[in-house]
Amino acid sequence: MPKSLRVLSILLLAGCSASAQDAQKPAPAEFKIPPEASKLANPVKPTPASLAQGKKVYDLDCAVCHGQDGDGKGDLAADMKSKMADYRDPSALKDFTDGDLFYIIKNGKGEMPSEGDRAKPDSIWNLVNYIHSLAKKDSSPKIKP
Repeated sequence: MPKSLRVLSILLLAGCSASAQDAQKPAPAEFKIPPEASKLANPVKPTPASLAQGKKVYDLDCAVCHGQDGDGKGDLAADMKSKMADYRDPSALKDFTDGDLFYIIKNGKGEMPSEGDRAKPDSIWNLVNYIHSLAKKDSSPKIKP
């Protein structure tokens, strides 16, 4: 058997083996936030100082995916073809407690890496406050029918 044919055969076998291994990988586990994490209350008040600190962290670590203004259209998210929530929409976070957001930021979720021990708890709470501040306030006058 010529050398090039042997190499091709080995590459084909390796490819088939890799495909078989990929097929055997378990599906990713469903993401669940522990109930005790959901119940955590934010101990940091959303003061101007807290929001400024949260914005600083957001600009460094979050805006690249979640967008500079929270629209979910950051450059990296676009490159990864990831769909992000629009934090400017008040309903985007309605199903998340502050404890949920803290847990997700600290531990990561899906493609989002964790802050882990890199960020101190107060820094994460400031970030939670800032994320909430991105929601647009509906200031349009209500028209009665």
